[in-house]
Amino acid sequence: MKIENPAFDYDNNKHDYAQVRRADKRIFSYVQSALVDFNTVINVGAGTGSYEPQDKYVISVEPSSVMRKKRLALGRNPAINAFADNLPFEDMSFDVSLAILTIHHWPDLKAGLEEIKRVTRSKIVILTYDPERLADFWNVNYFPKVVEVESKRYPVLGTISSILGSTPKVSKIRIPFDCTDGFQEAFYGRPEFFLKEEVRQAQSAWGFIDKDIEHEYVEHLRSDIQSGEWDRLYGFHREMPFFEGAYRMLEFNLTDAST
Repeated sequence: MKIENPAFDYDNNKHDYAQVRRADKRIFSYVQSALVDFNTVINVGAGTGSYEPQDKYVISVEPSSVMRKKRLALGRNPAINAFADNLPFEDMSFDVSLAILTIHHWPDLKAGLEEIKRVTRSKIVILTYDPERLADFWNVNYFPKVVEVESKRYPVLGTISSILGSTPKVSKIRIPFDCTDGFQEAFYGRPEFFLKEEVRQAQSAWGFIDKDIEHEYVEHLRSDIQSGEWDRLYGFHREMPFFEGAYRMLEFNLTDAST
């Protein structure tokens, strides 16, 4: 499968992102801990602003008009209409740059990462998925082409490090069973949520596969849930308070001369 453009078109595809993808306070704690010593933040590919700290000076950048409007409807500050690879700011304008589940949407990853490094003084914080660990989640056995899409969109962690010229601190994000943010791994123990169209519509990878294949996948999962086969194979996930899959936080310290 070849992906010409990894960016999902949020402006022309139906979705209820703001309702399905709500910030989870336990995941937010990872972001807060990474920003504790800093004051000014640029949030690139900010979406609806779910994980933006309220105790910092935050400038948000978001190219989707639909996402910018959803921010306003949620009472959040307006975002600047710009792309990651062309940020309208001077060099070293911010203490920290923040990129939360966005770099897999960037058509020019190198240019985008170089731009956020240019405008950042101290630290770059990126939340992303490790494509080499996507198969740790059971959905690879139910939605193989969805996982294939994600493996092609998410950059290898070493590629990110190479572009930024720095070795990051890498943290595995523990996903709680009742996670309120509806990305795929959030439903590791609640497979029934994948049967809901609004949930899939808020997970961009589904937008890259054929609708007939999506229907086939959903009906296969529905059948296995109803028959008890999913629980026979993976039911132990329902008893797990947390799941550690492919979700990672990368912290690049730009002031550390040893990196």
